[in-house]
Amino acid sequence: MSDIIKTRFAPSPTGFMHIGNLRTALYSYLLSKSQNGKFILRIEDTDQERFVEGATDVILKTLEMTGIDYDEGPGVGGENGPYIQSERKNIYIEYAKKLVESGHAYYCFCTAERLKELHDKNDFGGYDRHCRDLSPEEVAKNLAEGKPYVIRQKMPLTGKTSYVDEVYGEVEIDNTELQDQIMIKADGFPTYNFCHVVDDYLMGVTHVVRGNEYLTSTPKYCLLYDAFGWERPHYVHLPLLMGKDADGNVSKLSKRHGAVSFQDLVEKGYLPEAIVNYIALLGWSPKDSTEEFFTMDELKKVFSMDMLSKAPSVFDYEKLKWFNSEYIKKLPAEKYLEMAMPIINESCEDYIDKEKLAMLLHTRISAFSEIREQISFVLERIPMSSDLYTNKKNKTTPEICKTILEECLPLLEALEDWKNDSLFALLKQYAADSERKAGAVMWAVRIAVARQAVTPGGATELMEVFGKQESIERLKLAISEF
Repeated sequence: MSDIIKTRFAPSPTGFMHIGNLRTALYSYLLSKSQNGKFILRIEDTDQERFVEGATDVILKTLEMTGIDYDEGPGVGGENGPYIQSERKNIYIEYAKKLVESGHAYYCFCTAERLKELHDKNDFGGYDRHCRDLSPEEVAKNLAEGKPYVIRQKMPLTGKTSYVDEVYGEVEIDNTELQDQIMIKADGFPTYNFCHVVDDYLMGVTHVVRGNEYLTSTPKYCLLYDAFGWERPHYVHLPLLMGKDADGNVSKLSKRHGAVSFQDLVEKGYLPEAIVNYIALLGWSPKDSTEEFFTMDELKKVFSMDMLSKAPSVFDYEKLKWFNSEYIKKLPAEKYLEMAMPIINESCEDYIDKEKLAMLLHTRISAFSEIREQISFVLERIPMSSDLYTNKKNKTTPEICKTILEECLPLLEALEDWKNDSLFALLKQYAADSERKAGAVMWAVRIAVARQAVTPGGATELMEVFGKQESIERLKLAISEF
């Protein structure tokens, strides 16, 4: 086996990129790059029934957005291509026939009707090895007659098969539990169980990284390596990825837990960098460090297999929201506005100072999808209760606030420079002249203008956003409601 570590990510183009698949891609990538190795992308599209048009483009776009660049693969090339399995069909048939010749595989001519009858009779779905010991003459006759066939792996009937996983240690299974799995289907396409082994060997993959749902099926892959006389790769099985429902119940991550694909999260306003950072910590932790924030380059430097966990990891949406909010806060204003302004432009009237409104939200959102909800009070004059004017800290009541608003209105109507600094200076001077707390004045005006208790910005910031006409109209409306 090569001294250079070579890993791969081999997704099936069946839809969006599930969070679990993205974590597999990320860990496989980091394992190779942390040791100056190579990373391969291979598209496993031999299951034509599950193939989804456009899904390969989704995979490529996801890897591009997350910064997972590959050394060999579609669009990049490499000496071991092609990297789309449907284009390698003849390779698998050639290697399957080699196993037939060596006695490690056999032709199976059982019809679909016989297999269904067997399934219905035994209710276990396994194959009874009916064609396993056909004579060479029978096989030759059936092939000459053009009978449809599959090629099955001939499993040992006694003993045990074991291998050492880099995370879970030695894994062993009784060979009696292994079915004679199909390697080449009747349509000539290989099954995943066979073709990924051939491809991993031919492409020089040294470390296979995948979810631990494959932990107990890996022995049959090891038997294929042994049958060919190939050196087995290192296996790295990742812990289960779990989700938590509203009641706190934990189970395998699925759609009932919320967004489970990278595309879903991006559409909800999560940044790719935040998603990658959070996913990196779902099953791995840095050695001798409590640091949680990592760039991709930093992850390449600190990632190591010995810090992978065996325990299941829980995908916590609240923790992801926190990560995302921190990443949004760190965005340069120009980049932040590039992402926020389309949402605000689509929602707000032209009299609103949209850019200033966007900047008020910069440190107050955890995902861009929250913007519409956060600015709902800007889009319409929402119903409100006079109870909002009561504030213990500022010692305000509805009666006090009414007086403040009535006295401030003419001062504000006369103001020409409708900017935050001028507005703030005016209200602060009014507070001093009327011997009121500045906080009380600001509270009364903010509630009157926003018509809700919690707002992204203070009274004068909001009035600048609304503009003079809308602000004055809201103040008059508030006064009329007492």
